[in-house]
Parts: sequence; C-alpha cells; structure tokens
Amino acid sequence: MIRLLVLMLLLCAGLPAVAGTAYKCTTADGRAIYQDKPCPGTQRQQTLQLDDTKPVTRPAPAPAPAATVAAEPSPPPEPVEPLPPLPLMYTCISATDGKTYLSDNGDPQPYQVPYGILGAGSLPLSQVYGPPNSAGASAPELNRGRIRPGLIANYFVWVQDQCRELTPQETCHALREDLDATETKLKRAFKSDQPPLEKREQELREQLRGC
Repeated sequence: MIRLLVLMLLLCAGLPAVAGTAYKCTTADGRAIYQDKPCPGTQRQQTLQLDDTKPVTRPAPAPAPAATVAAEPSPPPEPVEPLPPLPLMYTCISATDGKTYLSDNGDPQPYQVPYGILGAGSLPLSQVYGPPNSAGASAPELNRGRIRPGLIANYFVWVQDQCRELTPQETCHALREDLDATETKLKRAFKSDQPPLEKREQELREQLRGC
C-alpha cells in the first residue's frame, strides 16, 4: 500500500515512477482511488502504465558567479613632445648694392661706406639720401647742397640695411633651401671640414620640425 501511495504521489507530481502498472478506480460516488491491483467489479477502472526508462532530468545547478576581477588601470598616455618654435628670420636689403640676404637679426647695425660706392657722383643730395632723418644713408658735409666730385672718395657715410621679418611659410622655405645647400656642401667637403656642416645640418633638421 505504501508503494501505491508513492506511485500516486509521483504520478500527481508528473514525475516518472518505477516500472509497473497502476489502476485508477472510480467509486460510485466519484472518488478516485489509485492502487496496484485491479479495481473491484463495481468500480470503473483505468489502467496506468508507469515507465522509469527515461532518466530523471534534474535542473543543472546555477553556475557560481564569476569572481569580479578588478580591471587594471590603463597606462597613462605618453607625453607628446612639443614642436620647436620656428626661428625668427629676416630678409634684408643691402644699402650699398640693393641685394637681398637672409639674417637672424632684424635690426642690423649701421656701418660706414665710402660715398663713392653709392654711385652718387654729383647728383643732388636730396636724390641720393632722401629727406632728412630718413632710413638709408646719412649725408656727409655739404657744399651748397652738392658734393664736389673731387672729394667724393674722401667722404664716408653711414648706411643701414633694411629688414623685414619672414612669414612662417617663408621661414620654412628658407630653412629647406639652407638644408639643401648644407647637404650639398657636406657631400663635397673634406673629412676635416665636415663636423661644423654636420652640426648645422642637425640644427636645420630640428628647426624644420616646427614647419
């Protein structure tokens, strides 16, 4: 009888039971009785076949929560080396012959030159020097507004080259031209003459990083 109760409980729970036959007996007043023997003749009988060939499937245990691993801090970004500033460069016009040249000094010192190299001859001084206190040459001693031709070679006048600062684009262009010229000289130079040229080449390459 205990086995029958176990069978009934397993059947009601929807779980497989041991192999065998069970009987559901319905009495005259509608009560259902489960037993392992056939029902009496006065009761309605329903045969139940129990099968335990299928394995009982048990729910898999929930996986243990993974241990939380602290994320390693990312390394700080490497500092970016700042670009070197461009050097200040100037284009200057010579006061004696009008030729242009590059310089790192935008305010060159005045210098004396013989008045004769200016090609003034006996021109009026206003045409040679411009108005008083203007840029360029300063007038020598006057002889009624003119210089006697015989005394031109004996006079020296103060002159000053005029300069303006290069734009960044002009500076980069000038540095590249200087580097090309330096590399050409370096290829042709004797070994004893190469160290200063190599130093200048390195300086120019460093300055060009700012372009």
